[in-house]
Amino acid sequence: MEKDRKAFEERLEKDRKRSEEELKAWRAEMNKKWGEVTNKLGTFAEDMVVPNIKGVAKKYFGCEDFDFFAVRIKKRHSKDKTKRREFDCIAVCDEIIILNETKSNPKIEYINDFIEVLKEFYDYFPEYRDKKLISIFASMYLSDDLVRYLTKNGIYAMAMKEDIMDLLYLGFIRDS
Repeated sequence: MEKDRKAFEERLEKDRKRSEEELKAWRAEMNKKWGEVTNKLGTFAEDMVVPNIKGVAKKYFGCEDFDFFAVRIKKRHSKDKTKRREFDCIAVCDEIIILNETKSNPKIEYINDFIEVLKEFYDYFPEYRDKKLISIFASMYLSDDLVRYLTKNGIYAMAMKEDIMDLLYLGFIRDS
């Protein structure tokens, strides 16, 4: 009977270890899948915003023909070659550059990060130093507080408006 008990305990321990390993593998797979879903949500928001950039450029800034239009462009800093970043959307037209940052879950921290990027934009794109930079922060929805914060910082807010994406709080467009 003692022999049977030990054999049973050994099988039980092997089963427990196997179950732990299977659970660990399952968790790793689920984490990977959640990461993929999260990334897709981010690109989903960008995919919704980008086509609307062209309409906003034409409607508010008279930009109909682009010299350059790129999505998810990766660029190296011109002065510090160790720095690299991705820009969601850049549209260059005549005398202006429209730089868009899109977030699926907008937060003040993301806006502050964007403000820092704006400060060194021309270090990434020195070829556009002679053009006026117009910055647009976009999401499917932006709260009034975020829109005010963006406007206060000279950044256009873009979100869903009825059935299309459009700029919000347009007062300072005419002033710029």
